[in-house]
Amino acid sequence: MSNKIIYFARDLLDQGEDFVIAKVVDTTGSTPRKKGAWMLVKKDGTTMGTVGGGRLEAETEKLCRETFGTKEKQRLHRFKLNTEERDALDMGCGGDADVLIEYVDAAHPEAFKEEFNLETTAYIFGAGHVGLALEPVLRHINFRTVAIDDRVEYANRERFPEASGVKVVSDFKHAFDGLELNENSYIVIVTRGHMGDYDVLKDALKQKSAYVGMIGSRKKNKMLFDMLREEGYAEADIARVHAPIGLSIQAETPEEIAISIAAEMIQVRASHD
Repeated sequence: MSNKIIYFARDLLDQGEDFVIAKVVDTTGSTPRKKGAWMLVKKDGTTMGTVGGGRLEAETEKLCRETFGTKEKQRLHRFKLNTEERDALDMGCGGDADVLIEYVDAAHPEAFKEEFNLETTAYIFGAGHVGLALEPVLRHINFRTVAIDDRVEYANRERFPEASGVKVVSDFKHAFDGLELNENSYIVIVTRGHMGDYDVLKDALKQKSAYVGMIGSRKKNKMLFDMLREEGYAEADIARVHAPIGLSIQAETPEEIAISIAAEMIQVRASHD
C-alpha cells in the first residue's frame, strides 16, 4: 500500500467519509499483482490504487460497491485467474489471488488507523496557559495529544482530562524519555522559560517528526539558535523549527496563540500529506 493511498484514506476519515479497501493478501502462480497490492474505493465509485486490472479489478470493484450496502467488516474472496475452470475469471495469468475486502467506517476508524499508524500525535512540552489552551483545540482537529511538564501541579488529569497522555518529567533535559516518535509526530515547545525550551529543542531535533514549533520572540529564538550552532547543530536542523511558533495573526492571549499554532499545524499536516 503506497503512502499516497494511506494519506488519502486518512483525509477521508478526517472528512467523515466511509470507504472500502481491497487488498491482495496472498497469491499463487502467475498473477497481475502480488501480495501487498491495494485499492481504495469511495462511495461514489472513485478508486485509487489497483489490485491488478482486467477482470480481477472489475470484479473486485463490484464487490467493493456491494460492500457499501452490506457494511460487512471483512470478507476474503478467492479468485482463479485462468480460462479453464468453470468459476474462474477467464484471465490468462493462470494463478490464484486472495483479495480481502474491508469496510472502513469513518465513525469508528480505530483499527484501521492503528494498523497503518495514521494517528498524528501532538506532544505539547509545557502544560502552562498556552499548553492548556492548545490541547483541546488540537484534539478537535484530530490530533492525539500528550501534555508534558516538569510540574505535577500542571501536568495532571484534572487539567487535561481528555488528553491521550499526561506525563511529568524530572526536568526538560529528559523530556523525551519513554516517548516513541515517528514521521507523524508533532512537537510543540511552550515551556515556561528559555532554558526549558532549549533543553526540549536540542532533543527534538534528534527525533523523527513532521513538525517542531517553539514559542518565543525572534530575539529569543535567535539566541537559542546561536547556542545550537555552537553545539554543532547544522543549519538544516535549525531550519526545521517553526519559530516564532504559529501563523502570524497578531495573537496575544493564550487562546489566540493556541489558534495560531493549530492553524500552522493544519497547514503542515496538509502539506506533508
